[in-house]
Amino acid sequence: MSARRAVDKSSAKDVVTPSKSEKSSDSDVTPAVPTNVIMKLLGFSAAMVIAPIGIYFVTVDFVGGSATVGGIVAAIMANIVLFSYVYVAWKDDQAERDADAKQKEKKAQ
Repeated sequence: MSARRAVDKSSAKDVVTPSKSEKSSDSDVTPAVPTNVIMKLLGFSAAMVIAPIGIYFVTVDFVGGSATVGGIVAAIMANIVLFSYVYVAWKDDQAERDADAKQKEKKAQ
């Protein structure tokens, strides 16, 4: 069986379209996240994949370790990449807060 839906026929007529003469000049088209933040995220995401896998194969093939030792070293490398991303983000946020504080001081004077 098919279901019937009630269609409101007056909705198409009641839609208000803005006129061409009304332009909002105060619209903000800047992205919500700055480009440098996106690039850092992409770089650390690539490092999160490449570094542990690379260090695993380097450990197993060239150092002569077993697969277990390679896995442990790869897990340590993944944690190093993760903590370095958190540190870089923290320092970036701290620099941003310092710049905002300096700007507020200038406005207060």
